[in-house]
Amino acid sequence: MGPHPAVAAIRLAVRRVLHDLLTEHHRTPAALPHELPPPPLVLVACSGGADSMALASALAFEAPKLGIRAGGVTVDHGLQPGSDTRATEVVQRLRELGLDPVDSVAVTVGRTGGPEAAARDARYAALDTVAERHGAAAVLLGHTRDDQAETVLLGLARGSGIRSLSGMAAVSGTGGRYRRPFLELDRQTARKACMVQSLPVWDDPHNADPAYTRSRLRHEGLPALEKALGKGVVEALARTAQLSRDDADALDSWAGQAEATVRDATGLLECAKLYALPPAVRRRVLRRAAIDAGAPAGSLFARHIEEVDRLITGWRGQGAINLPGKVVAQRQGGRLVIRQG
Repeated sequence: MGPHPAVAAIRLAVRRVLHDLLTEHHRTPAALPHELPPPPLVLVACSGGADSMALASALAFEAPKLGIRAGGVTVDHGLQPGSDTRATEVVQRLRELGLDPVDSVAVTVGRTGGPEAAARDARYAALDTVAERHGAAAVLLGHTRDDQAETVLLGLARGSGIRSLSGMAAVSGTGGRYRRPFLELDRQTARKACMVQSLPVWDDPHNADPAYTRSRLRHEGLPALEKALGKGVVEALARTAQLSRDDADALDSWAGQAEATVRDATGLLECAKLYALPPAVRRRVLRRAAIDAGAPAGSLFARHIEEVDRLITGWRGQGAINLPGKVVAQRQGGRLVIRQG
C-alpha cells in the first residue's frame, strides 16, 4: 500500500525539482578532471506552518534517495511574542526529520514598503546569507497554488502590468536559487499531508489578521469571488499567472533585442525610433533604461513609466520627469536622456 495521495503529491513535486537540480549540478565542472562534483545541498525554508512543514518532510524523504544533502533554515522575524521559542521548535522538528544542517536566523524587520514587504525583504536577505554560507544549490519555498492566486489578485488590484500578474516564478533568485515545488498544489493538500504524517504545524496569527492585505484577500476576497463565480477561481488565477509569465518573458526578450536598435552612436535613446516600437515593448525599454540609470526596480511603478512614455508619445514641451532614486528623464533634441539628476 502506497502513501496517502496528499503525501504522494508533495513528494512527487519535490522529486521533480530535485531531479532538475541534480541535472544542473552534473553539468558543473569538477575541481579536478575525472572527479565527480560533491553532492549538492538543498535547503528548505520553513516557518513551521503546514506548507513549509509538508515541504520539509518531502525533501527529507526524497533527497537521500537521490544522493542529495538536505538541510533547513527558519527565519525569526521577531514580530510576535515568543517568536524565538517557535524558531527553536522549528529547528528541532527539522532535525527530527533528518535534515542537516539546520539554521535559525533572527532578523530585524524595517518599515520600507509596509510591514509585509519589509518582512519579505528581511526574510530573503537572511535566506540568501544562509545559502551562501553553506554553498547551497537551492532553497525550496512552500508557496502553493493558493498563494499564487493571491499574488495575481494583489497585482491586479494595484493596476500592475503583465509581469506582476505573472505571480511567482517556479525558479527565481540569483542563479535560480529559489525553487517553488508546490505552485501546482493547493494549500489543503499540504495541510492534509502534514495531518496524515502526524507532523505538528504552527498557524501564524498574522495569516488571519485583517490588518494585513493578503490576509483579508485570503479570508474575505477569494471566498467572495468563489461564491460569485463558482469553484475554480484559484486554479484559473494560477493558470493566468503562467500564461502571463510566458507572455512577459517573450516581451522582455523582444525589448532586450530592440533596445540596441533605438540608441544612437553615443548611446542615447532616439525618440522617433522609440515611438515606432509597440507600446508594451517601448515601455519595457524605458523601464530598463531607468533602472540602469539608478532607479530602484521595486520603487519604479507603472505610473512613472507612463509619464516617461509621454515624452515620446505626447510631446508638448513638458519638463523633466523625476523618478525614484533621484533619476531624471527628459527629452533633449529628439533624444531621451535618463540619468541621475
